[in-house]
Amino acid sequence: MHLFLPALLATLSALLVATGTLVRQRSSTASGGITKRWWLGVLIAAAGFALQAVALGLGSLLLVQPLIVLSVLFALPMEAYLDHRRLNFHEWKWGIILTVCIAAFVVIARPEAGEHNVSAGTLAGTIVVVVAVLVGLVVAARLVSPHHRALLFGSASGLLTGVQAFLLKAVVTQLGESVVEVLTHPEIYLILLVATASVITQQLAFAAHDLQTSFPAMTVMEPAVAMALGVVLLGESVDVNIFDGIIAGLSLVIMLRAVFVLARHAAERETEFEVAFPKAPAPAPGGSAMGPTDH
Repeated sequence: MHLFLPALLATLSALLVATGTLVRQRSSTASGGITKRWWLGVLIAAAGFALQAVALGLGSLLLVQPLIVLSVLFALPMEAYLDHRRLNFHEWKWGIILTVCIAAFVVIARPEAGEHNVSAGTLAGTIVVVVAVLVGLVVAARLVSPHHRALLFGSASGLLTGVQAFLLKAVVTQLGESVVEVLTHPEIYLILLVATASVITQQLAFAAHDLQTSFPAMTVMEPAVAMALGVVLLGESVDVNIFDGIIAGLSLVIMLRAVFVLARHAAERETEFEVAFPKAPAPAPGGSAMGPTDH
């Protein structure tokens, strides 16, 4: 039961995140501006984020983050429905592989929570390392081609989102004590900075090159970073013998590969959608910025 509830909440979170993302994508692309439906997508994604927070409060990062990547899988049938098409064999294959690998990892590994609190020194050291890696990625991005620049900025955004999930778990744990407790710790303030930096690097990635380059990197980096921080800093662990550990590890690697492939296909479809339905030109001064769907 201690695994079932956080797993269920994480799965529901992934469903809401996928739905909210698709609503925002289709609304903003079709109209060329922020519409009422776009804000609906924001609310749906925010509800998913809230469920993720609750799931992290009840379970470990090793349990929740692999399930969150199911959002990539949930987006497949919804995108197919909106595009009036059927899923192809390649999408079915990697979707099934992703599902099986996530289920295998959770069942075999049985992730266990570790320490709920991280010392101030450890947190400060972690932030220093993250900032150093982030600066390295950003500096390197200015020295390479647009393709690799998008890849590096996408990796930076995924790195920051993974750190955000780690900080979120700390905040939710503190919230269980009191709201005042949350405000006296640095994690809540760091989340705001990290989330802002993640959005900025994401937009830089999108501006550098096509979505197919940056989106898979973002999608894969987030769970990888969050789970690594859970193991290294929170002492989260898995209850396995050597053989089970090998199977769980392979499941995790193949899962990340499946996420990368599906994310790349999603990015290609989004690019095709934007070509077929280009954004409307910006309204003339004094004109309305609302899209046709708002009338």
